[in-house]
Amino acid sequence: MKKIWVLVSLAAVLFLAACSLDSPTSSNESGDTESTNETPTIGFSVSTLNNPFFVTLTDGAEAKAEELGAEMTVVDAQDNASKQASDVEDLIQQGVDFILINPVDSAAVAAAVESANAAGIPVITLDRSAEGGEVVAHVASDNAAGGQMAGEYLVSLVGEGAQVAELEGVPGSSAARERGEGFNSVAADQLDVVAKQTANFNRAEGLSVMENILQSNPDITGVFAHNDEMALGALEAIEAAGKDIVVVGFDATDDAVASVEDGRLAGTIAQQPAMIGEIGVETAMKVLAGEEVEANIPVELELIGQD
Repeated sequence: MKKIWVLVSLAAVLFLAACSLDSPTSSNESGDTESTNETPTIGFSVSTLNNPFFVTLTDGAEAKAEELGAEMTVVDAQDNASKQASDVEDLIQQGVDFILINPVDSAAVAAAVESANAAGIPVITLDRSAEGGEVVAHVASDNAAGGQMAGEYLVSLVGEGAQVAELEGVPGSSAARERGEGFNSVAADQLDVVAKQTANFNRAEGLSVMENILQSNPDITGVFAHNDEMALGALEAIEAAGKDIVVVGFDATDDAVASVEDGRLAGTIAQQPAMIGEIGVETAMKVLAGEEVEANIPVELELIGQD
């Protein structure tokens, strides 16, 4: 009887030993599953959050990242190209999986893109392009086509040969360059552009620049501004001067659309900033999943004018 008890005890010990050998394997398998399900990290360097357009773009990107299960870190360059370069370097040091960039300056941002390239981190540009480095995709509206649309609309309102002014965006940004090219492809033959000056996509600067333009060019009848913030600033200066001048903007921000509906702003070219942000994140996730994506992804434009 004693021998039987010893045999039973020995069998129990061997059974427990076998179970203990199995447990590390189960733990490792669980660990492997967790490692393949790590949350993707996306860094987003935005040119400025002091502009409603880019706030909406950022909101769209953040909402899509949350929906797709990605973690997003947003850094605000505050319209400073040097700060943007530093911000991107910080994102690289954090080891993010992907970087989205909305450049302050298309030429200056090239070095930051190249740094990400060297670190093996893919980059997508949003709204404004980079003039150097390798990006896997660029998501933006066709700014040149939008500028042309604005030019044609302004001609229809003020007539051929009319004196007009152009408020330009941040020098060096692809958006300012392309919108200006599109507008001037129409204006060169059909309008008399008597004043052209940058207001850096800023409403306060748009107001002060427009005040100066009105003093030296009292006969202008129309204005094209490269974005709505400048257009609304110019409109304030025009109304304060008691002038009747047609103003067309670009971006279709909430304030601009409300101004069109109120009969103050003549029109604006509607981009879809939230969609630009959403598509940027969707495209990043596709790249991280090993999918092929288009190098240029256009987002449709629409003219919003007074009926």
